[in-house]
Amino acid sequence: MSGNERGVRAWPAEKVLARIRDRVGHPATMRELIRVLEIPPDERSRFRRRIRQLVETGEMIRIRGNRYGVADRMNLVVGRLHVNPRGFGFVTPEHHMERTGEDIYVAGVNLHQAMHGDRVAVRIERADGRSEGRIVRVLERAHDDVVGRYDVDESGVGFVVPLDPRVVMDVQIPVGAAGEARADQMVVAEIDRWPTGTRNPVGHVVEVLGAVDDPGVDTKLIVRKHHIPDRHDPAAVAEAERLGDVVARADRRGRTDFRGTVTVTIDGETARDFDDAITLEPLPNGHHWLGVHIADVAHYVREGSALDQCAYTRGTSVYFPERALHMFPAPLATGLCSLNPGVDRLVQSVLMEVDRRGAVVRSELHDAVIRSDARMTYTAVDAILTERHAGTRKTYAAMVPLFKAMETVYRRLHARRVRRGSIDFDLKATRLVLDEAGLVEDIVAADRNVAHRIIEEFMLVANETVAGYLQDSGAPALFRVHPVPDPGKVAEFDAFASSLGHGLGAPAEQVRPRHFQQLLKRLHGQPEERPVALLMLRTMQKAQYDPVNVGHFGLASTTYTHFTSPIRRYPDLLVHRLLKERRKRALSPQRQDELRDELSEVGRHLSAMERRAEDAEREIIQWKKVRFMTDKVGDEFTGYVTGVTGFGLFVELIEPFVEGLVHISSMADDYYRFLDADHALFGENTGKTYKLGDTVAVQVVRVDTVRRQIDLGLVEILEAVRESERNRGPSRSRIALGGRPSGGVRRGTRRRRVRR
Repeated sequence: MSGNERGVRAWPAEKVLARIRDRVGHPATMRELIRVLEIPPDERSRFRRRIRQLVETGEMIRIRGNRYGVADRMNLVVGRLHVNPRGFGFVTPEHHMERTGEDIYVAGVNLHQAMHGDRVAVRIERADGRSEGRIVRVLERAHDDVVGRYDVDESGVGFVVPLDPRVVMDVQIPVGAAGEARADQMVVAEIDRWPTGTRNPVGHVVEVLGAVDDPGVDTKLIVRKHHIPDRHDPAAVAEAERLGDVVARADRRGRTDFRGTVTVTIDGETARDFDDAITLEPLPNGHHWLGVHIADVAHYVREGSALDQCAYTRGTSVYFPERALHMFPAPLATGLCSLNPGVDRLVQSVLMEVDRRGAVVRSELHDAVIRSDARMTYTAVDAILTERHAGTRKTYAAMVPLFKAMETVYRRLHARRVRRGSIDFDLKATRLVLDEAGLVEDIVAADRNVAHRIIEEFMLVANETVAGYLQDSGAPALFRVHPVPDPGKVAEFDAFASSLGHGLGAPAEQVRPRHFQQLLKRLHGQPEERPVALLMLRTMQKAQYDPVNVGHFGLASTTYTHFTSPIRRYPDLLVHRLLKERRKRALSPQRQDELRDELSEVGRHLSAMERRAEDAEREIIQWKKVRFMTDKVGDEFTGYVTGVTGFGLFVELIEPFVEGLVHISSMADDYYRFLDADHALFGENTGKTYKLGDTVAVQVVRVDTVRRQIDLGLVEILEAVRESERNRGPSRSRIALGGRPSGGVRRGTRRRRVRR
């Protein structure tokens, strides 16, 4: 091995790991590793950092005696623990391992001191079929506090019942540790002692949020439960304020000047931060020169600064119905970096020549400066293009040709994307209409008009073009990837779709995006369209951020990234930095190694923060929908079966757009058997079958705001049971039979949990 090869600087983390596998036959101390691998003195500090990186990623484990071992050689797997409310759990490995499959089952008795969300080391104890294991160490606690309902038992001992049912143990609150909390209030409890095999965790109340039905408490609970920062660090705010709100003359120097080109932003009516603007010019050959100009946040937010650290921690902005938790403080997000009309703004621009068939035949990337001519809304642009509203057309007369050209280019781009097989899940989203107290007045469909589609298509093609540039450069980058779906799940989905007369038409191992696309096209407008589309989504893998480009299956794209929203998504900011660095100079081998080491962990973190935001947004919407239904107990609705499980049917009401559960216990006219492959419940005596996609009449039988659940009953079964009860005498439970409970809505309760 040459001196150059021996230098740790020439070793990425995976090479260090390979050397340890080859030359170190047992868990070793740091001193032993340095001696056996012959690490020179001037490289030892860097070598230690490499080992710490491997421990952080879970590829090596630190054990007793300060020894370091290769995880899989010790039969250990590192991953995140996901606990089921029934007490068992699954560990999702951080690195795919062929012999373990996807997840490792952990029985309740083998969870030991671990709690939901913890990063753990699990020892594989059985790998024939489903892998099973035992948690041997908690490597990193997910959180040190729990959100839930404070209560006091009959002996006067306080405890907190976690809001998250996956945290399966109550937190004991000793006398004097409850602060100002009163029974039935929602609180945040910090854990002082972690659970053991014989006792629950012990903690103290650090914040009282209020009664569960108080205005605004629902949002506070979700923010605290998901540990989303709701205030910006003062240092980050001060940094943003120091930047001011005017582009300095020196910052414009050396940039391409697009201020003479007509430029517009198109956003929602309530949007306050505008991070993308559009220019569009016709070319003599019938093509169009499309410009997508994105706020140059990277110019102002330097790596390692207070703004950067806070933004990385958040990963993304989070949007709730009545408020938003922005990734950056307002002075930056709605000021200096927002592409407001009539002022100079710095941007990173991608210019694309789009031909008549929607292909990008030429592109350029620029550091640039623009001045937006108009702040347009989706509604106004749709009024111009679709409704042809005379007043709106008159107001924006000078720009009407621009918007017509935008529609032309959008249709060309979209047609090309459809031809290559891109899947468009055009599912109706919902919009909550809130009153001043944050309560839902109505739930309506969120319309997606032609203006939404124009901007979406322009952003997609810009992201693809930038990703292609990064891929062609050969330098490390962060891609937005959507892996090919698991063939087993595809086969199950295809079997069900075929039972409806709509198969994919290809073997599971050979399925392509266009097969899913064509199935959706055949189902369009039919009753089973939405349920099948939802099942199709569950068949797909989740999109994520990764330095290894495996393409984007859903978009049928070989190369894709996120570039267009650096104000609200950290991955886009990172891509901007990579673009700047790549355009200014060639990356040294050392810098490329550093990026490869960093980007893998960065991708995992940002993917996790994205999932956290999505979970929080979905949960608060569900909670508000539940509260909206509290005065509708006893009312009947029509809905679609969107999910079938062994414990019942999930039904989405056609109007309002809410989902509830028909529990198997309410289906008292027969014994129902769950047919997994058919996504159906089958009545053994009546022969009745309820399957995914069926249209059913349901009655709201209970609304539980604590569990955030709407309990439904199938009208035909409720009536049959009522008739049977009448023949036998008075009904014992009007709620179980769909009657309206007396004294208002019955609130759900939860008994104190015992040890697993």
